[in-house]
Amino acid sequence: MNSVRSQWPAVCRRRPTKKIRLGTLQIGGDAPVSLQTMANTDTRDVEASSKMALACFEAGADIVRFAVLDQVAAQALGEVKKRVGSHVLVADIHFDYRLALASLEAGVDGLRINPGNIGGADRVRMVAEAAKARGVPIRIGVNAGSLDKELLARFGGATPEALVESALQEVSRLEEVGFDQIKISVKASDVGRTLAAYRLLSERTDYPLHLGLTEAGTRLNGTVASSAAMGILLSEGIGDTIRVSLTDTPLEEVRVGQALLRALGLRQAGPNVTSCPTCGRTQCDLIGTAQRVEDALELFYRQHPEAKRPHIAVMGCVVNGPGEARDADLALVGGKDSFFLYKQGVRIETFPESEAVSKLLLALKEICHV
Repeated sequence: MNSVRSQWPAVCRRRPTKKIRLGTLQIGGDAPVSLQTMANTDTRDVEASSKMALACFEAGADIVRFAVLDQVAAQALGEVKKRVGSHVLVADIHFDYRLALASLEAGVDGLRINPGNIGGADRVRMVAEAAKARGVPIRIGVNAGSLDKELLARFGGATPEALVESALQEVSRLEEVGFDQIKISVKASDVGRTLAAYRLLSERTDYPLHLGLTEAGTRLNGTVASSAAMGILLSEGIGDTIRVSLTDTPLEEVRVGQALLRALGLRQAGPNVTSCPTCGRTQCDLIGTAQRVEDALELFYRQHPEAKRPHIAVMGCVVNGPGEARDADLALVGGKDSFFLYKQGVRIETFPESEAVSKLLLALKEICHV
């Protein structure tokens, strides 16, 4: 079977970082780059939050983060953790150190705190000691929109240097109390500052880094900006976990992040699908069919991770479709409200558009002996 994509090596050589453990995951060092998203449910709703987390993990997320707004949310997160088992949950903490302590007591795998907003050295010590006792790492999450006034004044705004200085100040606070299970992020909302900040930070520390653009935007703009920034950084070996922050659903964040890691050779290849652009000759729902094919194949390979990954093509018309799909192992070629199924360039079946995905899956299972 054709496997042109698998012949090319990953484009990234990882920068060595300190390895830490986050629940069942290893982060940093030679560990794979992990994919994170953040739930958009009310954490206090255990049923909705559990369902959201499991859906994200099913879609390919390694880490799901939850906002902890109050003590009820912290307790609820403990119930969510029981339902998701060994999957990794992180508590997002702002302003109240007691919520960090409650989340640790509830059994979360990691904490994310914002520099300087959980109180003075005594409160930082309490959180660090509790986290250390449970083997829970802390991510120092710096955002351009939340820098303190002193740093803004000293650096003349939310510059890359200001972001890095803020992060390293917080690192020092944790190190002073003997805590070193640390991950760091320095997020801005534009590509330029994000690149500069992470490059500078990677020169000044060997702690693992979490990549992302904050407030990256809606699906299209956020995907493009995040992919540009993180693709460059990952190709330079910078980054140990990532989140694609979109004004969209967490599931869409996971899909985009997974595609980005796959494109860089940093995650196991997914379905090997090519599909053509639409044109005036298209007389079927090519866009919808191609998306349904990708979704169905994602599920198939999660259920059968060791199965072969033949080259599959989804083409929109019978003019160029058969020729363009000739090199594919399996191909769907659109007609008028119908599709033709090709195997190794030979047409073997014609069926209504509504049966296209199911027919393709049957042919795939036959090839893969599943």
